[in-house]
This record gives sequence, C-alpha cells and structure tokens, in this order.
Amino acid sequence: MKQATYETQAGEQEKAVLVSLVTDKVKRAGADPVHSLEELVALADTAGVSVIGTVMQNLDVPDKKYFVGKGKAQEIRALAEETGADTAIFDQELSGAQVRNLEEALDMKIIDRTQLILDIFAGRAKTREGILQVELAQLSYLLPRLSGHGINLSRLGGGIGTRGPGETKLEMDRRHIRDRITELKRQLEAVTAHRTLHRERRRKAGAVQVALVGYTNAGKSTLLRQLTEADVLAENKLFATLDPTSRNLELPSGKEIILTDTVGFIQNLPHDLVAAFRATLEEAVEADLLLHVVDASSPMLARQMKVVEEVLQDLGAGGKPTMIVYNKIDLSSESALSMMTGGSDTIRVNAFVEQDMARLRVAIEDRILGEVARYRIPASRGDLAALAYRVGEVTDSDTDEDWLLLTVRLNMADMVKSGRELEDFRFMGQ
Repeated sequence: MKQATYETQAGEQEKAVLVSLVTDKVKRAGADPVHSLEELVALADTAGVSVIGTVMQNLDVPDKKYFVGKGKAQEIRALAEETGADTAIFDQELSGAQVRNLEEALDMKIIDRTQLILDIFAGRAKTREGILQVELAQLSYLLPRLSGHGINLSRLGGGIGTRGPGETKLEMDRRHIRDRITELKRQLEAVTAHRTLHRERRRKAGAVQVALVGYTNAGKSTLLRQLTEADVLAENKLFATLDPTSRNLELPSGKEIILTDTVGFIQNLPHDLVAAFRATLEEAVEADLLLHVVDASSPMLARQMKVVEEVLQDLGAGGKPTMIVYNKIDLSSESALSMMTGGSDTIRVNAFVEQDMARLRVAIEDRILGEVARYRIPASRGDLAALAYRVGEVTDSDTDEDWLLLTVRLNMADMVKSGRELEDFRFMGQ
C-alpha cells in the first residue's frame, strides 16, 4: 500500500483546524481551556497558519487511540473536507501512536502544541546557540515518537513541522538521532562555557545584571528597546524574540548596568525546550534582579504570572530579587489597574511613555543601590576605590591622612558578588 503524503506548496498558506481536549484533570487544575485554545490560535498565526475552525471535546480521560475519540475524529475530518483544511493542530501533546492513528483517520497532517512551539522557535532562531538548542529540542521530542510519525515524516514540501533539522535529518534512525543529540549537547556545552566565561568577567568587573522575564508577548523586547535604544525586534506576536540580547543601561546616577532580554514563557512550555534552553535561561538565574514584565491588559494576567513563577522556580531562580513591571497599562481598564498593587516592588508603565521609562530607571536604581555604607580605604589602594565606583554610587568622598573615606550607596548583594576585599574596609565610625 502506497504511503500517503501531505503536500504544501511553497508560498501556500496552510489551513488548520485547531483541536482541544478538556479532561477532568484539566478542570481540577483550574486551567482555562478556552484561553488556551485562543493562545493556540495566536501560536498558529505566528507560525503562518490560517485557522479555519476550532473544535473542543470533553472527555473524562484522553482516548488512547484517537485522543479525542473516534466520533469526534470523524467530525474533524468532515469539517476539514468542508473547509479545505489540510492540518489538524492539537492543543495538547500527543503520543506517537495517537499521531499515527489520527493521520489515518483524518487523512491530514497532525501537529500537537509542542511541535508547533518548536517549529516557531526553529523559524525564530538566528544565532548559532539558538539554532543548536532548537535542533536539540526537536530531536529530543522526535526520538520517542519515531514510530508514530511515519506518514508525517515522509510528506513533501514545507509548512509547520518541517523547519529546523529538516526532513533528511528527521528520517534518521534512532541511533543516528542519538548520536546527533550527543553532538549537539557537546557543542552547546562549549557555547555555555563561553557564555559562563563572559558572565564571570562581568562579575569580576562589578557589573550588575538585570534580566527581563515574563510571559511571551508581555513587552520585554519593547522595554529593552525603549530603555536602552537597542535595535531589537519588537512584534505583537508570540516568541518575537528567541535569542537573548544584552545591552548597557545607564541609570540616573550615571551607573551602568547590563539589561538582558530573555525568551518569553508560555503555559505548557515543552519540557525539551526548557531543557535545551537552560543555558540561555541561566541569564535569569544569574541575574542580580529580575524584572517580571506582565501584560496588564491580559484577561489571564494572574495565570500568566503564575506560569512565569513556576518556570523560574524550575530553573532555580525562584528566590531572586524581583520587581513586577505591569506593562501596557494604556490598554488596561481602571478597575484592573486598581488591582495591580505590591508596594515598592511593583511599577505600572506604558513602554512608549518616556516619563514611565524614567520612573522605571529610578525604580531599578533604588532596588540595586539601596543601602548606604562608608569605607576607609588605604590611599594606595586605587583598585578598591575603582571597585567602589563600579558597584555603587559614591555620594561623598574625603581623605584622612593616608586613608580615603568613601560613602557609597549600594546593594550589599552586589558587594558580596564582587568579592570581600572592599567589604573588609567597611567603616562604622562617623
């Protein structure tokens, strides 16, 4: 029997039916399946897919063979034949066997949420590190599913699910894929070592690092661009930025810090993706301060904040000093804004209003340079005086014979990070 192929001509936009399964487990978890499906629509749009319809099914547990059940599968096929859809995108992760069974039942290309996200990342990756990480995540996802992608892997043309490693690599057997995964991990270790070296140099130089984290499309890249005049992409699309970007940010006192934009988070972020991008996400783990950027206009604001906190916890950055930055306040209602409280650790901004950006710079400085300390340093130790100027704001300086007296506004965590030398000269007198 000749195996079916699903052909997507170059320049031809794929048409997809989006499918979501609501189980008792989802209901107990308090998740919002409607919002998740809306998010899947946005993901499909980001991938360049035209959504022609959505289908939602309620079952106690997923059907082992067809995921949504045989009857619902027949409904999806009828809808596809009526609308001309050539792809079915499922909001949950499918097993290899389920993909194979659904392909046979629907006679369509089958993509799940994880594969869709990986495909978007493959299209967004520009740096060598990003490309390596995406390929590693895609192959890690593919390896246990080889038996379920027979038809999918032999399809012709392009479209979602074909970006990244490419079809030739996707048809490699398990041994070759494992070999490739081992090689990718080796290459990424080298890149990680290079990144760690740069991070250590910044630490020894007393550089303070601040990382922008948050749900995808919350406006992190826009804030980086507005704060630092960085030439970075800022689009109203999910995962507009993939590779981390670092820029110097000058605070009102004249002190410079390093501000880094990181990849956005999303609910049900593929485990393989988190694992592959751990080196990149370490920018958040190693940061002295996290700016958790929140889309103030999102109706799912609380859920999105929780997702970000959970991912940060998984990365080992759960206890980091954090400032909540509610962005897009111009798109939020007054009643919603009144709920966004949190004292000195919270600020509400519109990234396109310069006064708001000025307030944000001051707020960052207040968090970073919080404590005032005095130091009595030997006049011969110019290196220590230079260190004091790097890690803090020197508000007063004087001399006392062979000693230099400095009053410094700083965050003591930065001082510990930069070494104990200066701290040994802390002066408690008047």
